[in-house]
Amino acid sequence: MSYSWIGPPAEFNGTNEYLGGDSNAENLNQWYQPGDQAYIIVASAMVLVMVPGLGFLYSGLARRKSALSLIWACLASASVVTFQWYFWGYSLAFSQFATNGYIGDLRKFGLMKTLGAPSPGSPLIPDLLYAFYQMQFCAVTAAIIVGAVAERGRLIPMMVFIFCWATIVYCPIACWVWNINGWAFVWGVMDYAGGGPVEIVSGMSALAYSMVLGRRQEKMMLNFRPHNVSLITLGTVFLWFGWLGFNGGSAFGANLRAVMACWNTNLTAMFAAATWTILDWRLARKWSMVGWCSGAISGLVAATPASGFIPPWASVVLGIATGIICNFATKIKFWIKIDDSLDVFAEHGVAGMVGLFFNGIFGAGYIIGLDGVNTGLFEGGWIKHNWKQLYMQIAYIAACTAYSFVVSALIAFAIDKIPGLQLRASEEAELLGMDDDQLGEFAYDYVEVRRDYLAWTPAKNEPASAEHSIPQGERHGIAQHQQMLEGKEPSESSDGHAHTGIGGDRHAIAAGPEKPELQA
Repeated sequence: MSYSWIGPPAEFNGTNEYLGGDSNAENLNQWYQPGDQAYIIVASAMVLVMVPGLGFLYSGLARRKSALSLIWACLASASVVTFQWYFWGYSLAFSQFATNGYIGDLRKFGLMKTLGAPSPGSPLIPDLLYAFYQMQFCAVTAAIIVGAVAERGRLIPMMVFIFCWATIVYCPIACWVWNINGWAFVWGVMDYAGGGPVEIVSGMSALAYSMVLGRRQEKMMLNFRPHNVSLITLGTVFLWFGWLGFNGGSAFGANLRAVMACWNTNLTAMFAAATWTILDWRLARKWSMVGWCSGAISGLVAATPASGFIPPWASVVLGIATGIICNFATKIKFWIKIDDSLDVFAEHGVAGMVGLFFNGIFGAGYIIGLDGVNTGLFEGGWIKHNWKQLYMQIAYIAACTAYSFVVSALIAFAIDKIPGLQLRASEEAELLGMDDDQLGEFAYDYVEVRRDYLAWTPAKNEPASAEHSIPQGERHGIAQHQQMLEGKEPSESSDGHAHTGIGGDRHAIAAGPEKPELQA
């Protein structure tokens, strides 16, 4: 049996609390449950798995000639964030010594004064463990954003952007809502596992970066489809697994709130996946695996701020609402003419807003109190007659949205002006593929020989001669690709419209022209 009182297992009364305790004089583990610490260590590892999961997801959504570059971008961003978080990121986000409400100070620089004292997030775990767990959150957010470079962005400028973004965008917003002195935390905003710092920030930052980066070449949109749906599914499975550590672990202990968060996460994701799939079916009369994955991810995102605040029945409503809203939100990029190639804004930014909004309506105090620490501290949302909670949530959504978009756009614009750090790859590199241009390695070993699966000489009845009798330009099954090779603009189709598909629109079953026939 555990303990029956409200609060931590034992009140911290260690020596030298200012420095996090003195392990030479006392056992710093005595104030914490081993099960809670073990659970958060495992949850940290689960969240880390989300980074390669995003790499696989993005890789499958792109063309095969840029597939490996997106995996590299996700993993490399984790390296940048690990350095930044250890260097000063944790201090800027969670130092309790700063009281301005907007950003921390540097008194925890390099993890100084970060050891065995209770964490800023919960007295159930020590500060050192909390710092490690929160580092994974920042790494996942960065990995979500790097999808903005898909098929046209240079990698090193993006890594520079990630370091600056983590310092100037992520850390302040994390401080707002999770630092005990943050203005949103003090005000009473309900954001469980990161609807603001993780989801809105990733969606708006990716949108801002995509705006500065510019649209992909229209002629590169010919007959586009995600190149590997199995890889998309694998990435989604990795993300789902990690998200249970993401949301479940945000209870900061092995307790009933963690269990409730896992339940709500699954309910929201499953209902969002079903809703999205049905909406896609109405257009194509076929079931879409990409649509199911897209719906599941949007549901997981919406559950991030809400899973530790709302009851299970409200999670069902949240899943259905998220599936509908985010499905239609994928069209916003066409209205604003920003090439958000992997729909980061629609599935992360918008879904995060929806989850935060639902907290203002369906938040329940008894769900919050399941962790045994926050019993009776929160009133809940509209269903508990706490009418002001909704406008607090809306104000927080607006602040996160505006700040992350504007500041991220300014950072990207500034980096793009630095000699040698231009964000955009050349048009020739875009045609060649980011794997070849940026890495020199390939996700598929045959890509180096045959970049386009249609760029081959059709077999003939007679034995092959020493030289190809078919000119190079005519070996492309897609006529417009042949014209590109010859330096011409792609011609229009018989219906008067250029064949331009949409790279990141995960309604792949409905976007773009019919599959062209191979030349005889």
